[in-house]
Amino acid sequence: MQALLTSVDQRAGPYRQRGGECEERAKPIFAAEMATITFSKWHGTGNDFILVDDRQRKLPEDASALARKLCMRHFGIGSDGLILLRPAHRAGTDFHMEFLNPDGSRSFCGNGSRCAFAFHSRLAGALGPVRFTAIDGEHRARWIGDEVEVSLRDVHAMERLEDGTLWLNTGSPHLLVPVADPAAVDLVAEAHKYRYGPRFSKEGINVNFVRWHQGHVQMRTYERGVEAETLSCGTGVTAAALWAMAVGLVARECAVSTPGGKLRAMAAVHEGGFAHVFLQGPVAHVFDGQVKLPG
Repeated sequence: MQALLTSVDQRAGPYRQRGGECEERAKPIFAAEMATITFSKWHGTGNDFILVDDRQRKLPEDASALARKLCMRHFGIGSDGLILLRPAHRAGTDFHMEFLNPDGSRSFCGNGSRCAFAFHSRLAGALGPVRFTAIDGEHRARWIGDEVEVSLRDVHAMERLEDGTLWLNTGSPHLLVPVADPAAVDLVAEAHKYRYGPRFSKEGINVNFVRWHQGHVQMRTYERGVEAETLSCGTGVTAAALWAMAVGLVARECAVSTPGGKLRAMAAVHEGGFAHVFLQGPVAHVFDGQVKLPG
């Protein structure tokens, strides 16, 4: 997309007099310089992301405006988030994953981190395990067959609310809402009751509607930062699996079905919470491209 700029004669101002009429001296010109960004599009069970190799640090430190521009579904590339692969922040790690939601806010992303690892594997031409950092700390990732497994933070506490919902943080805060059938929920309307209610309106909350059905969890998620339903949410899948473990439906491993596909989460009960938390599922490369932005 070209940027339309305006050239104005600063000596005379934007207008000058001619024959008693005002003649506007501003004239449209095209920007001479445009920044070209090379990107790669990936998804994890329908949770789609724009990934950019920024290990040379050519993009601004604060990429929130870029995320808002690129993630727009109808006027940008379109995605559930922007992921920047940046140089390692800690000794012994391979890279840093900077994740930004479509509204420009930063958070951790489970499916996004799985895609970031796959993207890094492709760039490095290697399939070995890695350690990386994100906004919430250090993580590990590895290939298991054609799927990617990533470690998540320990969950130290869960809060059961009076309405029967469960709050916990798996790198992003989640609310688990048990329902008879997630497919029948008017998702946005129901999620807004929690997302913009008095408890969570300031910081926001991801809202997950869950049920146990035929040996696994079925769920749908409303994501903060996207402010809409996504086909899958990795930290939400993990939260749903931990909910199933907390209520005694499974022990250490749980299958979870989302509108975008199936994933698995593993964890061990530890001091009232969970440790050794992992998320595993498929990832897919969609396409590569370039986009021009105003320089």
